[in-house]
Amino acid sequence: MRRLPSSVFFYILNGMDNVFSSRLAAVEKALDDALPLRINTQWRTDSFGSIPGDVRNEHLQCLTAPCKDLITLGGKRWRPLLLVLCAENARSKHGAAALLSADDTYRITPLVEFVHTASLIHDDIEDDSDTRRGKPAAYVAYGLDTALNAASWLYFEAPVCIDRLAAAPADREKFYALYARELRRLHLGQAMDIYWHRQPELFPEVSEYTAMVRCKTGTLASLAAQAGILAGGGTDDEAERAGAVAAEIGEGFQVLDDVQNLTTGNPGKKRGDDVVEGKKSLPVLLHVKSHPQDKKLIASYFAQARKDGIDSPAVEQCISLLTHSGAVDEAFSYGKNLAAEKSRELAGLYDASCSGEAAALIISLFDSMTAKQEVHHAQ
Repeated sequence: MRRLPSSVFFYILNGMDNVFSSRLAAVEKALDDALPLRINTQWRTDSFGSIPGDVRNEHLQCLTAPCKDLITLGGKRWRPLLLVLCAENARSKHGAAALLSADDTYRITPLVEFVHTASLIHDDIEDDSDTRRGKPAAYVAYGLDTALNAASWLYFEAPVCIDRLAAAPADREKFYALYARELRRLHLGQAMDIYWHRQPELFPEVSEYTAMVRCKTGTLASLAAQAGILAGGGTDDEAERAGAVAAEIGEGFQVLDDVQNLTTGNPGKKRGDDVVEGKKSLPVLLHVKSHPQDKKLIASYFAQARKDGIDSPAVEQCISLLTHSGAVDEAFSYGKNLAAEKSRELAGLYDASCSGEAAALIISLFDSMTAKQEVHHAQ
């Protein structure tokens, strides 16, 4: 019997199993087909073309295993679900003009989930994080060289799903161009984040932070929304509008994740590991905006925590400072309100009343995620 991924349990626990289970099952099948547990001849050909016969499957598994392991551990899968729902929403208006069938729409969901997975593997390397989803990070389990190479490969493997589409070349080119642009934005956002946390005493403006997050985190939500709108027959302008709004939703949930890191801790991570990494998250920036005299103090906490590790007293001292100033609560309210407002704007792209099934499900998806974050925040 096949084990349900943790993404299924997330929606069951939030009372939405009847609503999302069939869509989620189709997403999981698409991910399995695009990156099978057992390598087969067709997959080898689709991914690599003609390669020498002496290339054995165990060689290929040096690429696939670190990536497949992380995908199998689960995740909420909200990005591929967003892609599917945006396609359904666009299809409700454009109907026969849809570029992709419902089945082909599911087949492109690896485009966002594989890029997300690759970014997590690289993130853990760059942040020196030793766990991911409660297990050793890929570079810990497989070695730095193998994990780095496998994640880089997965970025390039992601768009193979476009090649498998029964679509006109011009339509496939649209998805390729979208994928490439958003991937460049993702790396720009990561570059900004690295630049700041490598310099403990440098604190960006809040506006710089939001720009970084919309690139680093928001770009995958943007990719999902735009790909879905195009798949459903939406215009380039509609896709661009949806992508911009979705990037802000991604920003909202990144802020909520940053808050959770400082409260209960993120699933599979240790509370306060953002302090060890010297992460200039929104709670930090809101605090220094109202208490600029604390910049050196926070920088010293970052430096001490990086030196001592997660058990350093500096971790809890920094969290206490941010909590008692109200910066953590302020950041939580900002993230929650942004996610709620922008999810309704995205859902209302084709119907201001959001009365259609797909529009209502977009709102339900993000409301359920926000509700879970509220539970964590209240603990």
